Amino acid sequence: MISEIREKVGELATEVYEGIDMPTVITTKENLLKVIEILKNELGFNTITDITAVDWYGKREKRFDVVYHFRKVQSPHRVRVKIQIEDGEKVPSIVSIFQGANWLEREVFDMFGIEFEGHPNLKRILLWDGFPGHPLRKDFFWREEVPLPENE
Repeated sequence: MISEIREKVGELATEVYEGIDMPTVITTKENLLKVIEILKNELGFNTITDITAVDWYGKREKRFDVVYHFRKVQSPHRVRVKIQIEDGEKVPSIVSIFQGANWLEREVFDMFGIEFEGHPNLKRILLWDGFPGHPLRKDFFWREEVPLPENE
């Protein structure tokens, strides 16, 4: 599977390697949509299972990894795609390729504050609009008292 991915993705990836649990493709945000289209249309990864992020606050120049997981429904094959972005940098939405990414991108926006450019309805999904900050960021100070929303 890894050689097939390397062959199809080619120069669009900065790195392709066999991870502990699945092949991993590292690419740039500029090539993200092309890589995902190849994985879906040419390699048959037809289901998105998750989108998340990793906050590397203070440990490297580009603060976040945005991580996508895909699966072939008819087989056990899975693949991970990663991009690195700086704080405040927008990521292209993949909702046009996978409708199931809609709520997953909203969750990453809500928890990490990462914006997805071109998303049809990018707003908080787990927390209320007035919530101060994004709780999965390493610099979120969870010991502060968070005001609750007013009852309507």
